[in-house]
Amino acid sequence: MDMIANIDRQLRDLDERSLTRRRRTVDTPCAPRLVIEGRPMLAFCSNDYLGLAAHPAVVAALREGADIYGAGSGASHLISGHSRAHVRLEDRLAEFESPHLDNARALSFCTGYMANLAILTALGADAGAEIFSEQLNHASLIDGARLARAQVKLYPHADAAALASLLDASTAQTKIVVTDSVFSMDGDLAPLPELLAACERHGAWLVIDDAHGFGTLGAHGRGALEHFGLRSPNIVYMGTLGKAAGVGGAFVAAHASVIELMIQRARPYIYTTAAPPALAHALLASLDIIGGEEGASRRAHLQALIAQFRDGLRLQRWQLPASATAIQPIIIGANDEALRVGAGLYGQGLWVPAIRPPTVPAGTARLRVTLSAAHTHEDVSQLVAALNQLERT
Repeated sequence: MDMIANIDRQLRDLDERSLTRRRRTVDTPCAPRLVIEGRPMLAFCSNDYLGLAAHPAVVAALREGADIYGAGSGASHLISGHSRAHVRLEDRLAEFESPHLDNARALSFCTGYMANLAILTALGADAGAEIFSEQLNHASLIDGARLARAQVKLYPHADAAALASLLDASTAQTKIVVTDSVFSMDGDLAPLPELLAACERHGAWLVIDDAHGFGTLGAHGRGALEHFGLRSPNIVYMGTLGKAAGVGGAFVAAHASVIELMIQRARPYIYTTAAPPALAHALLASLDIIGGEEGASRRAHLQALIAQFRDGLRLQRWQLPASATAIQPIIIGANDEALRVGAGLYGQGLWVPAIRPPTVPAGTARLRVTLSAAHTHEDVSQLVAALNQLERT
């Protein structure tokens, strides 16, 4: 009972510092308009950036995939769980990203978290490997670097010059630079061209987590690589499939030798049951949309909503950092005020999450507004009006 009492003290401490996290139960499909515990709400908190999670073609493909392949895979990929649906998806993803990678091959994963752990533990297993990690990287990249047991050096946010200095001083045989492309709590972009140039000069891998860029960036939705026009054998690219693609899972695309190394060495790939093949089948429909005219139209609409949101806000006390992506943070500062504002929006039928430490630095609690191509201009107008009114109260 002393152990339980200790846990209860930790929970009380979180609550006193306005850091308790709470779940809400959604009763309807992922979409801007939800029913949450019986109450209709307009949500600005999903990563369903293109509005594909409930797209009829994707839903129909998921149903068809279940009819063809059943409900589950039954085993890991290296036993008997590697379905024809997984093969088709990986081949399609490799083709999709091939304009930016030499001899491209792709490997699918159940989650982006697992994919990042797999990349860094596979590449970083060499004796004397050194990982250069962006200061604001996602938790999965931080944990992957820890599991790799390589020496880790941090470089300041978006500071390519600082990274170059660290690489200049490194004597490691294997150098791995790892960064988000779109930073999930700030919405800004990493300076990928400068980072890649430094990696190519120093013979380093550039691991890019494009979780929030895949599907939304680039003329064809290929992500940050297309957005910046990058191509290099030094790139190891991770994209998630449960955000803009609307289904679930993730993939790594890189030179075929890198992918083969991961199949042989990456424990998060080897020792887990493969994702249901029906999901892979559904994702083929998502890729058709992302790379086609409808995907381009949805990306254009999303950009129009982003511009409308930023142009409409009239903030005086809170801060709206620069962001051209679907992630639009409003930095409030104190934890309790961020919670109060989030509750105020919720009372008006608007769901916007309040993000607090340790997800973001102390003193930078914020609202994380995420926009989707499934939102309307009227939806954004309603949110902007509510935010402008709440800041004045």
